[in-house]
Amino acid sequence: MHNCRIDKHYQPLYLFIKDIEKKIDSHGSSESLIIAITHDDIHHVRYETRLLPDRPEYEDLNVMLTERLVKTMLWLVGGHHVYLHAPDRVYQAIASRYKPGGARQFDVDFMSRVYGAPFVMRQVNKDDLPPHHPASIKVEGSLDGARIGFDAGGSDMKVAAVLDGKVLYSNEVVWHPKTQSDPRYHQAHIRDVIMKAKDKLPALDALGVSSAGIYVNNEVKVASLFMQVPDDAFDAHIRDIYIKIASALDVPLKVANDGDVAALAGAMSLGHHNLLGIAMGTSEAGGYINTEGALTGWLNELAFVPVDIQPEAVLDPWSGDRGTGVGYHSQDGIIKLADMAGIKLEQEAPPAEKLAVVQKLVEAGDPRAEAVFHDAGIYFGYSLLYYQLFYKHEHVLLMGRVASGRGGEILVEKAKEVLKDHHAQIIIHLPDEKSRRVGQAVAAASL
Repeated sequence: MHNCRIDKHYQPLYLFIKDIEKKIDSHGSSESLIIAITHDDIHHVRYETRLLPDRPEYEDLNVMLTERLVKTMLWLVGGHHVYLHAPDRVYQAIASRYKPGGARQFDVDFMSRVYGAPFVMRQVNKDDLPPHHPASIKVEGSLDGARIGFDAGGSDMKVAAVLDGKVLYSNEVVWHPKTQSDPRYHQAHIRDVIMKAKDKLPALDALGVSSAGIYVNNEVKVASLFMQVPDDAFDAHIRDIYIKIASALDVPLKVANDGDVAALAGAMSLGHHNLLGIAMGTSEAGGYINTEGALTGWLNELAFVPVDIQPEAVLDPWSGDRGTGVGYHSQDGIIKLADMAGIKLEQEAPPAEKLAVVQKLVEAGDPRAEAVFHDAGIYFGYSLLYYQLFYKHEHVLLMGRVASGRGGEILVEKAKEVLKDHHAQIIIHLPDEKSRRVGQAVAAASL
């Protein structure tokens, strides 16, 4: 194992899984574990592995592994119906966590809200499991015709009017969505930006939208952009905000999470499929383009995916869980390590400013700050190995302010060392000028 210089207690979930596999191989017997998850009646994603024998002395390890895998599947794939083929005592322990009032109440409520249905977990025999049938949502990946691409961020909106691959018009508009409770503010600003782009085209064939949040069938399910809008106003005016605009324009619409669109932009510029895009900034965002060059319809909420198995791993105050990605692959992860390294940061300063201080120290050659990004790189390498158990990605596009400058170079260098030592076939890419030129808005136009 590659050891952290600062976070001495870090225990990668990936290595925990590998240790269990070694125990199973040496023992010579095992139990089957199959997790299947779905959010509709058509598409199901399954994950299969082995547990230690169903004995009291192995119960804690089996429960710990199963719970972390279920949690991972929920936040990578997304769904409200979980099928579990597992020993009785393991299933009962997991079900108790994912029931009302259980330790994973946050996860249960979140999935119910996103998919508009009660959260269900049930134990099934192997023969009763739904077949593995993941979604593969083919995006046009084309810029032919007259298209608008719109990218809604937390501080600005970007729009591009594209005609047969040529960008005729692009614009960036500052807005403040996270402080606005009136849905009319959001409606007016989004509509105005899109309509100005429409005026630059001779006609309009399609509208593509990239936006932070979770979207199902082009509907807004959960998005921090609209966090101040009351629930009743959200349901009445925000949930179908993009659908109404496209309907008024009488054009096809595709809304995708900004992480998926970032991955699409990377795939377009790099010429690779099977690509996982990861942005390390305020949080950890993800998107995935599969081997067919298609979107998957998965949540890709990497911020909530567990990566560290140690009992005292960093606590995420929102979800109430420990060891999840947001505390390791974001500016919060850098700030945590800086505090542990004894770097004094202004407590009242915004997180982005704290990150900038640590980055300046790296540029100046401060060994404490270098150790921060050394550890962040080890985190990243082991998390990529863990993610590959589910995504099977060969390429990773790393984005976000955490990955910039000398600190980012150290981070990537250490991650590559971890991947090399584990013989992983994963290539880390950083955005080049071509991918920056493609941009989120233009990539959205190709949806």
